[in-house]
Amino acid sequence: MSEAVLQRLDIRAGTAIAEGPDWLEPVRRAAADHFAKVGFPTSRDEEWRFTPVGPIAQGTWRPSPGVAAGVSADRLAPFVFGQAEWSTLVFVNGAYSEALSRILELPQGVRAGSLAEALRGDDAVLRTHLARHAPIDGSPFTALNTAGFRDGGLLHVPAGLDLERPVHFVHVTTPDATGTAIHPRNLIVIERGARASVIESYVTLAPDGVYWTNPVTEVAAAAGSWLEHTRIQRESERAHHVGLTHVDQERDSHYRSFSMAMGGALARHNLHVRLNDENIETLMYGLYLTRGEQVVDNHTAIFHDQPNCRSWEVYKGVLDGRSRAVFNGKVFVQPEAQKTDAKQTNRNLLLSDLARVDTKPQLEIFADDVKCTHGATVGRLDDVALFYARSRGVPREAAERLLTYAFAAEVIEEVALEPVRNELDRLVLDRLEARRGGAAGRG
Repeated sequence: MSEAVLQRLDIRAGTAIAEGPDWLEPVRRAAADHFAKVGFPTSRDEEWRFTPVGPIAQGTWRPSPGVAAGVSADRLAPFVFGQAEWSTLVFVNGAYSEALSRILELPQGVRAGSLAEALRGDDAVLRTHLARHAPIDGSPFTALNTAGFRDGGLLHVPAGLDLERPVHFVHVTTPDATGTAIHPRNLIVIERGARASVIESYVTLAPDGVYWTNPVTEVAAAAGSWLEHTRIQRESERAHHVGLTHVDQERDSHYRSFSMAMGGALARHNLHVRLNDENIETLMYGLYLTRGEQVVDNHTAIFHDQPNCRSWEVYKGVLDGRSRAVFNGKVFVQPEAQKTDAKQTNRNLLLSDLARVDTKPQLEIFADDVKCTHGATVGRLDDVALFYARSRGVPREAAERLLTYAFAAEVIEEVALEPVRNELDRLVLDRLEARRGGAAGRG
């Protein structure tokens, strides 16, 4: 079955990028061999016990058609935050669209563009970092992406540079993508002392499209670097999305992540961050909104390998209809990682009697001089707060929307970019308004 998947997706032959460098070919073949050996995970695999991958494993997917006709900048306008001064790289059905992208003048040495284009040359940055951070044996989906990716976003910020304006990777699917599998690959390299902000969006122009997006993003944050990374998933609610973000941080670096998931029949995101030296700070925030029959799954792992590092993680979920959320967060503290300060929190708000959450925050601590806490909550709107609002003349429905919005807004406030923060606010309010209009029955 695994061999059949590789053949259908034209992966086994290693022809995803015909003009790719020689060093990449054995990496691709090793990844294809690994997937052929292990295949898709099942519910017997502990890491995938609550993730129903059956519709993906049993699907007869075909390769992506690439850039489709009829996609205009106007149709993409709802997804790009109205910021003409930001560089925006657009990938349509997995392929870079130069016509839709807008790369503005960047500081000397900064590179932002198509990964496939960069692979046509012998690039030292790619040789050092591409497929070097996300291990193929970590997940069959990562192996499949490594074997078959065609394109994706590349950002390289040289040492000491401050990239003042954000760079936005927009991965968009069209109706032409129905029935296809897309494997975007993004590479973000922030050199010593550099600063950058990256937005990574997965959106669709086919709100009822059935397709499968399987992205991998690798982040290399060098010593003293600073990165704000925002990931927004707004796929079709009939699509499947399984993604990995793997981050390697070096000494004195700062990585701040915000992840939002709203789309997908099944949407899973694995976020793994490895703290490879001392005095590193990692902040991870997340929000997921589910309705109908959606399943949203967040698996995070923070590896404290060295002493004197700090990590802070807060994920929140708002669930409606018959939807389900999964949160599995792990913090690993090695014996060498003394003076670790780590906190992990998952909070969930149920708007329906039929919604369900499987949450499992975990600490594995092998050092004795640490400050580590974790916790999870699953519940409904606070009756006291609801009574307080109603006693002051706020109608029940309005009070429920207000309290639900306040629950979500607490984590949205952690988004540093104001235009992005305002748009996410709007998305939450629109979702709550749709629920009042009867959309909660469908979702």
